[in-house]
Amino acid sequence: MGSEKISFRFSKDEPLIYISHLDLLRLFGRSARRACLPVALTEGFSPHLKIKLKKALKLGVASASEEGEIILSKRMPCRDIQKKWQKQLPQGIVLTELRHEV
Repeated sequence: MGSEKISFRFSKDEPLIYISHLDLLRLFGRSARRACLPVALTEGFSPHLKIKLKKALKLGVASASEEGEIILSKRMPCRDIQKKWQKQLPQGIVLTELRHEV
């Protein structure tokens, strides 16, 4: 069973424009766990979820097209991932696009 890399785009708007980059990363991790997504873990003494955001936004800045990626331990259709994950994200974060990376 191999891992599956998923690239995603999201928008960040009110009321979450004042959330920091690290808190946003934690928010995506918690919401992925709550959505029961099979997120892969790093190896080592203190494993972390394999999620990363491409750029850090300044505090107070809204954005319509931010990028990130998540690595899942098993394959799932993007529409199922988006549907489950979006239900767990707070108001102000909208997943706009998910795609499998080759």
